[in-house]
Amino acid sequence: MNESSNFLTELEGLATDRIADFNNPRQEWRRLVAEFVGTLFLVVAAAGAPMVGHAYTGTVTLAMAVIAPGIMVMAIILFMGRVSGAHLNPAVTLAFAGRGDFPWRRVPGYLVAQILGAITAALVLTTLVGVSSSYGGSYPGASTSPLTAMFVEMLLTFGLVSVILGTASGAQSVGMFAAIGVGGYIALAGLWAAPLSGASMNPARTLGPNLVGGDLGPYWVYAVGPVLGAALAVGLAYVLRGSGGGRTAQLAAQGVLGLGDSVETSGDSKPGGAAPGHAQSRDAHDGQARGH
Repeated sequence: MNESSNFLTELEGLATDRIADFNNPRQEWRRLVAEFVGTLFLVVAAAGAPMVGHAYTGTVTLAMAVIAPGIMVMAIILFMGRVSGAHLNPAVTLAFAGRGDFPWRRVPGYLVAQILGAITAALVLTTLVGVSSSYGGSYPGASTSPLTAMFVEMLLTFGLVSVILGTASGAQSVGMFAAIGVGGYIALAGLWAAPLSGASMNPARTLGPNLVGGDLGPYWVYAVGPVLGAALAVGLAYVLRGSGGGRTAQLAAQGVLGLGDSVETSGDSKPGGAAPGHAQSRDAHDGQARGH
């Protein structure tokens, strides 16, 4: 019993130290660099596959193009999730903030880093592949109206952020569970929805290639849809697990709950016991995954 008590006390101390470290403004640049680089790699895969497919006909199938960003998100979550939480997606960052797991004052910096990462990726791809980045952008399908595409993006992002907010709780290993859950969801969603809307689920991922390619299209579809979907996911998380803001969830959203860390809890690790929950999603968490 004493050993168990000491173990929990030690975890409590580690959690407190890590939150203090994350709140150290001198370390924020590391998180912003991680979000920039992570989003860059995500967009390189997500937009690069269809761009290469256009430049070299027959080399990249639709299935390959939608699976590529899912696998990339898995890798990003595992290699940098502990640094920034690997949001990679403005909708994911807003969801974590709305859930109470990420400070609102840090949201603008994350959003700027993600958008700059996406734009940089589009510029790099345009130079390397030699075709317009608009071929890697997101647009409604030929038979899909912008309004329908918006609802598709809302539905997809609702699922993505729900996976992100729910893939880690209790003693689960944050990085591995987030990587598999978020990356797998992005790939599977793209397999059926890419022809309808591009299955972006990420305002930054769409903005970068569309902007650099000179064809924004109905961009509002890819701003409104994901944000509404993220809001629905936050609401569902409250219904299923109660309010957010617990220590475990905060650690994960802020990128300081590492692979192998564990927390004994029957709730969201929140004083007063609110609900188990989304302790890990920040790894993609994005965009995906997320966040894609």
